[in-house]
Amino acid sequence: MAPPLAGLLETCLYVDDMERSRGFYARLLDLEPIFAEDRITVFRLADGTVLILFERGSTLEPVEVPGAGMIPPHDGSGPLHFALAIPDGTQDAWRRHLGDLGVLVESEVAWSKGRGHSLYFRDPDGHCGEMATRGLWERT
Repeated sequence: MAPPLAGLLETCLYVDDMERSRGFYARLLDLEPIFAEDRITVFRLADGTVLILFERGSTLEPVEVPGAGMIPPHDGSGPLHFALAIPDGTQDAWRRHLGDLGVLVESEVAWSKGRGHSLYFRDPDGHCGEMATRGLWERT
């Protein structure tokens, strides 16, 4: 049996233009990054998790953390998917916010039995973002 988990800590997206993506997510989430450099930007979300943007190709070599260890190489390509949880009843506000930013809502799904609602959009790198109320999955 596996030891217990405490949840998901971070989600990473790989982007082609860090400045463009940093600005997009700062406006979308109405957040300032908690950490930003040329190759990485980190946003802390309300639940304590973080959304990390990496410049595509900038993490292909191991990174030595002095006195702590080494971060293995990683990267990603193609349109990835991620979902951010939104409170019940805020989908209309999120639809307006996305529209105010010029972000097209590509699709909406009202999940069966009234268990949730999702708004799908694309970021500047073509990643498929989802703003979703809890309840899409059993016990979420």
